[in-house]
Amino acid sequence: MSQIFLDSANLQEIEEALGWGVLSGLTTNPSLMSKEEEPFEFLVKKICSLMGENPVSVEVLDTKAEGMVEEARHLAAQAPNVVIKIPMGVEGLKAVSRLNRKEEKIPCNVTLVFSVNQALLAAHAGAAYVSPFIGRLDDIGWDGVALVKEIVEVFSRQKITETKIIAASIRHPRHVHEVAAAGAHIATVPFRVLKQMAGHPLTDMGLERFLSDWGRARQEEGIRP
Repeated sequence: MSQIFLDSANLQEIEEALGWGVLSGLTTNPSLMSKEEEPFEFLVKKICSLMGENPVSVEVLDTKAEGMVEEARHLAAQAPNVVIKIPMGVEGLKAVSRLNRKEEKIPCNVTLVFSVNQALLAAHAGAAYVSPFIGRLDDIGWDGVALVKEIVEVFSRQKITETKIIAASIRHPRHVHEVAAAGAHIATVPFRVLKQMAGHPLTDMGLERFLSDWGRARQEEGIRP
């Protein structure tokens, strides 16, 4: 896995995570956007500004191709690093195909992908990214990481190189480890999981031990005759 994206629309989380120097992009969705107090377009522009040249996925709300295309044009005009998130389906494929035309060339991230066939269709329609939702598959007793591995293998065999695989619906640090091993190009990670990735009980114990030993050594130096 070559890149880590943050899955968030919260400005405080974004600013904090950017300070770590590990992010290569960001994804949002209507649920995340709805939790924030800022007006939608202000939030889109602010997030895109914070992310610099890194891609920011923003999702359309229309369910018909024509409406998706119009929304996409409007969103793409807000900032040069906007990527349009399009839900998988026939209407979504129509929209992606139109947005991929030479006169448009608006990058799309096809979301809510749950099968290899859906990923293949999205790639052939011209998607810049496909987002398999591994956590939601796990919720219904399927293996989300296995799907990512299958998509990676099929894309490799079919020489599909223009469409990147974003492992989404990440629930815990183990998911990140597993999709990286499976060959996903990107994992988009909630801030809570990103923080968990940085920590480990043995790291905390080791640091505490180092500081304790150092403090004890300095104290002994101070009481030596």
